[in-house]
Amino acid sequence: MKHHNKELGKQGEDIAYAYLVGKGYSIVETNYRYKRNEVDIIAQDKDEIVFIEVKTRSSSSYGKPEDFVSPAQQKRLIDCAHHYLLHTNVSRSVRFDIIAISWQANEPTLEHLENAFWPMA
Repeated sequence: MKHHNKELGKQGEDIAYAYLVGKGYSIVETNYRYKRNEVDIIAQDKDEIVFIEVKTRSSSSYGKPEDFVSPAQQKRLIDCAHHYLLHTNVSRSVRFDIIAISWQANEPTLEHLENAFWPMA
């Protein structure tokens, strides 16, 4: 089952990547890692750097994909983003998005949640 989940996640990231490129985003990094944390996609949207978590589910039977980005995972994403910004000397507005993908009748549906969460002070 874990192997299936990994393939599903990769497929979701590929769909999200194509979607973002189609919307005019510039992809800066994919699967950026810091310690045990990872940001799926780092992109530039106009003058903002966007850190994007992609959540893919084989169905929405157990809830929407975006509901599975827990506060602890948000903190890990923020930590990873902070590390990225410090080590690249990028100084732009930052945004955290979630791209939620669920499969229904063998077709993916995608929802892009901009400004899905904010870093806590």
